[in-house]
Amino acid sequence: MALEEAEATTPTTATTATTATEEVEAAQEAGASEEIEGTAAAAESLGVRRYPVAPGVRLNVRGGPGTSYRLIRVLTYGVSVPINCQKPGERVTGPYGTSNLWDNIANGEYVADAYVNTGSDGYVAVRCS
Repeated sequence: MALEEAEATTPTTATTATTATEEVEAAQEAGASEEIEGTAAAAESLGVRRYPVAPGVRLNVRGGPGTSYRLIRVLTYGVSVPINCQKPGERVTGPYGTSNLWDNIANGEYVADAYVNTGSDGYVAVRCS
């Protein structure tokens, strides 16, 4: 079970990048909202519903359904994500419970469903192939 998949702090808390990973996350955070907006436009044209990420959480986006997959970027506070499909993976505990479901938010990009407010403990989208 992953102990912590997302950084849950208040948006006003200042953090200093002290490791290579944190520096990459900080650089990627600046462009994350623009990428999500581009993904949002594509998702809306396909009729994909968007779901809010838990308040006060900067959610890690992974290359697969688990915390051992490559960190792609970190989402900014207050974003909503499209869920294209879902697949089982590593069990993670978050603000919305414990789940092994991972949400595909873009091609090759996954977030832990336990941090996304879908209103359900089960699948809300088709299963990823």
